[in-house]
Amino acid sequence: MEEVVGLLKQIAPEITATVENRYTILRSIYFNQPIGRRALSSLLSWPERQLRAEVKELEELGLLRINQQGMKLTGAGKDMIFKMEHFIYHLRGLSPIAQRIRELYKCRYVSIVPGNTDEDETVKLQLGKEAARYIKKTINDGDIVAVTGGTTMAQIPKAMDKISGLKDVMVVQGRGGLGERVEIESNTIAAELAKKLSAQYRLLYVPDNLSQETMESIVNEPGIREILKIVRRANILLHGIGGAEEIGRRRGLSEQEISKIRKKGAVAEAFGYYFNKEGKVVHTASSVGLSVTDLKNIRIVIAIAGGANKAPAIRAFLKYHSPTVFITDEGAARRLLKLEGGEN
Repeated sequence: MEEVVGLLKQIAPEITATVENRYTILRSIYFNQPIGRRALSSLLSWPERQLRAEVKELEELGLLRINQQGMKLTGAGKDMIFKMEHFIYHLRGLSPIAQRIRELYKCRYVSIVPGNTDEDETVKLQLGKEAARYIKKTINDGDIVAVTGGTTMAQIPKAMDKISGLKDVMVVQGRGGLGERVEIESNTIAAELAKKLSAQYRLLYVPDNLSQETMESIVNEPGIREILKIVRRANILLHGIGGAEEIGRRRGLSEQEISKIRKKGAVAEAFGYYFNKEGKVVHTASSVGLSVTDLKNIRIVIAIAGGANKAPAIRAFLKYHSPTVFITDEGAARRLLKLEGGEN
């Protein structure tokens, strides 16, 4: 495949550009349909005139249809997206990048989704789809699946088809909540994922930004203690990686506290731990649920994070811990290699 793609780039580079553009349009419509042309133009940051010409071609090819509600893919259009994924992956040269990241951070499996979350929100949906695909391949009867919160994590149950036939599967929150929008809280994500897996779920109705004294009091409550025992038996974990200052603000830290962790060199946060660029823990926050010390006991740890701007945070965490599976986007992957002194 890579040899064919290389030849195509040499002999007809304009064709590869057209293929990439049309794939981007089809994927964006798929995740946002029905969508109007102006809204899609804004989403992709493309001139409307350029988009109009491409949409007309795709309509004539029978890959999308347009009505009063907007544009929607036809069955052939949906099939085309899935058939093109492998080709686009090689067209953008992502296979050697995935291999290099796998070697650098000692992950068992690395998946890179084309695009950059910072520039295209639909890439975040694709990250969720890739995570859902991996879970479907690896989950077993009796598994306990722990999930954390966040906008990327919220895409996983949305992207997953309902699975039946699993026995005694439990979904739990990996951490307490941050008091954010309900749809990106870990308790909502856990409940939605449990529905798709036809599983049971148990929730931690505890915020994750309490004082140490209050936290210690709550975790000693019998009901909470029972759920925490289940959480610590998790054998599959799905989690994100956050920028230190971003997560600090989401936790409700004051600007003085943000300044403190900045001075310590913190660039990443996961599980209430803050890491500097070398992957050293420089600050910890009170937290309910799993901690980084629990990761070594979990059979499959799936870290999901994308966006070129998040690459320093991703790099810091991966230097601390090598997840079983790392799912990211092209923007973050290329920036990671730049930070490590590689090309791209």
